[in-house]
Amino acid sequence: RPARVDPRWGDDGIGSVSPDLDAIRTDLERDLQALQHELSSLTEVSRDPAATIGFGKRVGEGTTEAIGRIERVGQADVLAAKLGDVRRALEKLDEATYGTCDRCGASIPDERLEARPSSVLCVRCRVES
Repeated sequence: RPARVDPRWGDDGIGSVSPDLDAIRTDLERDLQALQHELSSLTEVSRDPAATIGFGKRVGEGTTEAIGRIERVGQADVLAAKLGDVRRALEKLDEATYGTCDRCGASIPDERLEARPSSVLCVRCRVES
């Protein structure tokens, strides 16, 4: 069975794969909007922010509410980090440095960029961070 080819990465005719930077930019911009929407809905205050926080009258109710808030904060942190990577990848496209590690300056392998277009660090630097 032939390998599945990602349309963002095309064959240049000599057997190597080169990125379609316009398609990557389009995907990153779509990811940016989706992450912004998800982060906004996760952090949206659905009540009067000046109101006191009630945790219920029973111990279990307060614990459940507190755990839920802690989980949402953790999810928001993860989304914010992803959002930062997508923004930086878009900046790197503008700077013509896309595919270069922000930390060590090495080339980020095409396979990594194909799997995760928002990568701004090579694998070694990501592991060390």
